[in-house]
Amino acid sequence: MMLSNPFSTSSCSERVPSVLEAIGNTPLIRLEKASLDLNTEVWAKVEAFNPGASAKDRVAKYMIEQAERSGALKPGGTIIEATSGNTGYSLAMIAAVKGYHCVLTVTSKISQDKTNLLKAMGAEVVICPKDAKPTDPNSYYEKAKALAAEIPNSVYLNQNFNTDNMDAHYYSTAPEIWQQSEGMITHFVGSTGTGGTVSGIAKYLKEQKPEVQVIGVDAYGSVLTNYWKTGEYDPSLISSYRIEGTGKNIIPANLKRELIDHYEQVRDREAAFRTRELSEVEGLMMGYSSGANLQAVYQAAEAGMFSPNDFVVVIFHDHGSRYLGKVYSDAWMKEQGWM
Repeated sequence: MMLSNPFSTSSCSERVPSVLEAIGNTPLIRLEKASLDLNTEVWAKVEAFNPGASAKDRVAKYMIEQAERSGALKPGGTIIEATSGNTGYSLAMIAAVKGYHCVLTVTSKISQDKTNLLKAMGAEVVICPKDAKPTDPNSYYEKAKALAAEIPNSVYLNQNFNTDNMDAHYYSTAPEIWQQSEGMITHFVGSTGTGGTVSGIAKYLKEQKPEVQVIGVDAYGSVLTNYWKTGEYDPSLISSYRIEGTGKNIIPANLKRELIDHYEQVRDREAAFRTRELSEVEGLMMGYSSGANLQAVYQAAEAGMFSPNDFVVVIFHDHGSRYLGKVYSDAWMKEQGWM
């Protein structure tokens, strides 16, 4: 008698010619504890299954391909970007495959793990002060612009204001969510940094099903929630926060406030513990912003936004291995006064 293979799946993985073709088609995974806690279906779009371990693989690939099509990026050229880390890693990965040089400006807020990863992929990393105002020549935005002006045959991809960022999710992530949920999705929850993920997915989902509710996630100390409420930029609201990949001190062009139905601001501490809980009870070791997104789901549930018949999809942007020295470190948590 032949025994079935307990590790077999219904279909084999595809054979792909390069790492670029492995980007996308990430799984939608049911969160058992969250679904039980909140008495509604909660599913996670787990972008850590991309080869670069984050959703930014999609954005990096699409922006580079669009720059190539337009002629802005030529063979042997240099890719420049201001990034908190994940976009930089994805750009460096793709640049390595395509033969481009990659220069990344980052803030001093990013973890050492991320910095090491960027350098390991062959990128040149320029660290800028985390508290520099956006218009300050020392800010990572202005530094990227300056480098693009100085370096011949270079292109600044500018993920905050390049709407190819949003389009990448409109054309790839969103259709996957729609198909995987079999159109049952009622709510989508995602953090807003550049705004591209939430806006691109929201646009597509609302075209398929206008009643889908989109919940944006923001950090305290960011300007985005107030901008969503008022349409105005208020720099007086800016303060330091620890969550990476969530919140901004500028208003990115990729953030389309009319596509977002509700905002949840999440505190650093609660997001940190929710991140750690994900690995302990759901078996998913995710990044800090993923914990922030799940915390927002719990907050929205407390506000009475979900019913037992709802189908909530939350996006988990990246893998937790990039935060071992931060949110997964007891020593770091104690330094913050949280443990």
